[in-house]
Order: sequence, then C-alpha cells, then structure tokens
Amino acid sequence: MITIAIDRPRKNALGTETMQWLLEAIEAAGEAPILLTGSGDAFSAGLDLKEVASVDRAGMVRYLDLLDRLMTRLFIHPAPTVAAINGHAIAGGCVLVLCCDHRIAGADPKIRIGLNEVALGLPFPPRILEIARRRVPPHHLEEVVLGGALHAPEQALRLGLVDAIAADPVAAAGAWLARAAALPRLAYAATKAAVRGDLRLAPAEVERFDDLYLATWLSEDVRARVRARLAPAKG
Repeated sequence: MITIAIDRPRKNALGTETMQWLLEAIEAAGEAPILLTGSGDAFSAGLDLKEVASVDRAGMVRYLDLLDRLMTRLFIHPAPTVAAINGHAIAGGCVLVLCCDHRIAGADPKIRIGLNEVALGLPFPPRILEIARRRVPPHHLEEVVLGGALHAPEQALRLGLVDAIAADPVAAAGAWLARAAALPRLAYAATKAAVRGDLRLAPAEVERFDDLYLATWLSEDVRARVRARLAPAKG
C-alpha cells in the first residue's frame, strides 16, 4: 500500500508542477493500493487559480490536458484507492476525491467539499464532467455540478460526494484500504475496469469544448472572478 500526501503551495493547489508530481507518484505506485490525502487544513483547494488566470491559449491547452491525464490515471488505477479528506477538497480537489474508489471525510464541519466551477464561470472540461457523471449519484448530479456550492462533510455525504465521515480520516482510510487490498487483486482490477470504463470521449465532444468553451477559460470575465476569489488571501 502506498500513501500519497499532497504537500504543496497554496493549500495543495493543482498547478502544473503539482499535477505532474501527482501523476508521477500515481504511476510509480504501479498496481499497489493508494491512500491519497493532503497536508495542513486542505486536501486540495483545487486548480491553481493564479496559473489559470495567467496562461495563454497554448498554456491553457497544456494545463487542461495534464489535468485530464492526472484524473484519468487515478480514475482507472487498477488497485483500490481511497481518499482521506483531511481538509478542503474544492473543484479539482473534489475531482481527485471522486476518482478514488472510497472517500472518507474528516468530521470537522469547517471542511468544504464541492465542485464550484460554475460559480467561477468555468464550463466543465468534458472528461472531468464525465468523471462527475459516473461518480455522483444521478439524483444529485445536477445539484452538485450546476449549484456550484461547497458543502460541509454531512452535506457532502448526503450528496454522495463522500462515502463516510470519520474523526480521523487517515486512520479510517487506512483501515478501509487494508480490507480492500486483501481482496483478490486480479478480480478487483478486472471488475473495476468493467464498471469504470476508460473515459474515452467522442472526438466531437472534445472539439465542441475547444471550439465553444476553451475561450471562456481565457476570458476577462473569468479572470476577474478569479482575481476576486484570490483577493481575500492578499496581505
């Protein structure tokens, strides 16, 4: 079993360097079970908004491609994966959570978990939306992705963003992973692959995002929203 603890700047924000590090850590795990957690008061605060607000079109394409590759690799990891949600898991951080087989949130009511892309004016990249579609219960999907809200652990449990709440999420995640790792490995991997699929998308769906929505990620409106979101952290 491998523990991957995200310990990166800006509350474990998913900038290019952090995503590349995470992708390499997951790949290095091979076929071993993975416990994914964060450091400090954050699991991951989501996309690195400073980077999102500063890149040009080519840079945004590279950024979103790396995001896709990271999430896909975690989503299809053949062995059991568990998220120990020690703190905030927002936007991309919440997608990391959704990619894991089992998700245990800390009991602290101050923790916030959710997909707030719409609140920032960001259309979901198609593969990220597909992950949400497959991992959030259908009767809560629209509330989760269209509402753009962030939820305390109890509400996240109700919505199906997490599977359990524990006073010590890391310990609880370790116990779950030990049980899951004891299952026959080949049967687990084969069944997970059959249930999850491979996240392939129709080329037209990807082209539609690139043609219609990528420009929104680069728009001044979005950058103004991002600057406003970052402003309270200044000083």
